[in-house]
Amino acid sequence: MHIHFIVHEEFEAPGAYEQWAKIHQHTISYSRVYLGESLPDNINDIDFLIIMGGPQSPATTKQECAHFDSLAEQAVILSAIEAGKVVIGVCLGSQLIGEALGATHEHSPEKEIGKFPITLTEVGKHHSLFTHFGDELAVGHWHNDMPGLTKDAQIIAYSEGCPRQIIAYGKFVYGFQCHLELTHEVIEKLIPHSLNDLNQAANYRFVDTPEMLREHDYSQMNLKLFVFLDKLSINYLSLIKNNQFSG
Repeated sequence: MHIHFIVHEEFEAPGAYEQWAKIHQHTISYSRVYLGESLPDNINDIDFLIIMGGPQSPATTKQECAHFDSLAEQAVILSAIEAGKVVIGVCLGSQLIGEALGATHEHSPEKEIGKFPITLTEVGKHHSLFTHFGDELAVGHWHNDMPGLTKDAQIIAYSEGCPRQIIAYGKFVYGFQCHLELTHEVIEKLIPHSLNDLNQAANYRFVDTPEMLREHDYSQMNLKLFVFLDKLSINYLSLIKNNQFSG
C-alpha cells in the first residue's frame, strides 16, 4: 500500500504512524508543507492519507501562516474520502476532516498536553476497529480544539477534558484529536514549542510538565495504534480485492 502524510510542522512528526508504515514496508510519500512541498495533485495512487497536527487551526489564513492552505487541504481530503481511500486525521488533521465534510471545529473545554486516559463510548466499545482499546486507554494529548461532528459521525472515545477524542466519520475515515503516535523522539521535538503552557502546568487540570512528558511510556498506546491500523488496512484491502473480482 502507499501511505501519504501531510505534515504541517517539523515538530508535528508522524511518529508511530510512520513506524507502522515502515514495519509493513509500505511505500511512503510526504507533503511537508512547512518546507514548501506541494499537496498531492491526485489521490489515485494513495491508499492511506494521513493528515498530521499543527499549531494552526482550520480557520488559519494564508496571511497568518503562508505555508498552510486550509481550503486546499480540505479539497484533497474530500477527494480522498469520495474515492473511498483511508483518511486519518490527527489533531488539526481531524479538525480538517470535519471541516471538509461541513462540520465546523470547536474549542475544547480543556487544554490537554500530556498523557491522560480516554474512555470508549458504547459505540466505541463495540466498534470492530477499537475493541482492543478496552474501556479506557491512556494516550497522548496536545491540543486546545476539537473536530466538528457531521450528522453521521460517531464518537468513539472522549476524555474528561474533551468530549471528542476519536471520531468515526465513515468506514475508512477517522479523526483522532488525541495523539497515539507520540514517541519520545516526537516529544522532544514538541516540548520547545509549548514551553509557555508546560511551564504553567500547575494552572491547568490536564497539562504535564516537560519532566513528566519525558518519563511517560508511550509504547503501549503505539501498539494499540498499530493494531487499529492493521485492522483498518485488512478491511480496506479486502474491499479493494472484492471490487477487483466484481469488476
